[in-house]
Amino acid sequence: MKKQKEAEQGERIQKILANAGWGSRRELERLIAEGQIQINDRSAQLGDRARPGDRLRWGRRLFEIRSERETQGPLRVIAYYKPEGELVTRKDPEGRKTVFGGLPPLRKGRWVAVGRLDINSSGLLLFTTDGVLANGLMHPSMQIEREYAVRVLGDVTQEMLRKLTHGVTLEDGPARFEEITESGGTGANRWFHVVLAEGRNREVRRMWEAVGAKVNRLIRVRYGPILLGAYPRMGQWRELDREEIQALQRMVSI
Repeated sequence: MKKQKEAEQGERIQKILANAGWGSRRELERLIAEGQIQINDRSAQLGDRARPGDRLRWGRRLFEIRSERETQGPLRVIAYYKPEGELVTRKDPEGRKTVFGGLPPLRKGRWVAVGRLDINSSGLLLFTTDGVLANGLMHPSMQIEREYAVRVLGDVTQEMLRKLTHGVTLEDGPARFEEITESGGTGANRWFHVVLAEGRNREVRRMWEAVGAKVNRLIRVRYGPILLGAYPRMGQWRELDREEIQALQRMVSI
């Protein structure tokens, strides 16, 4: 009876939008408190619930609540090898190619990107049909490792490497690599593998620039326990198996 009553009352707005991949519950609660979220054309308030048929709006984003039967689909996670030149957005006003154009169609639900890569970067991107899982994997508190192969232009000294592992100051706060491993190349173009436990905008590139070097190639090769590997090939995707999905769920306690 209790579950039936809760279903009739609907779910809290922040939970619905978190599941849809709009942000973390804490972030969404802040937006609601600031009056930025609307429900059925009125400002939502903390504690409001939504039911099938209700419409939620944040700026230009619109989400219509549908019944569980309409929206429920199997949990899926895919690994996509993003090429350079693709944007991590659903639609680009300038008509440029986006990563979502290369993903498999879904009968129910929608793909949520786990993090981003800038237009000039390539490599591993995870997508899932579960917004809660996506938000957990992106949340800074989880400290999930991301590993990148980077080709660096310029002379790299041991002192520069020391600074990058001990910490540099960026405009949005301090940052450091958990690990740096040399991985080939000579002269002014050398390859390194670097590991970060967060995912700020263009962070890898900005860290190298902070010590006087420039990244001219960046490939993400790992996200948590998931490796890019030899498959999928660039511009293609592969379905994660049950063991891989469970490993991701354990990382965020789902």
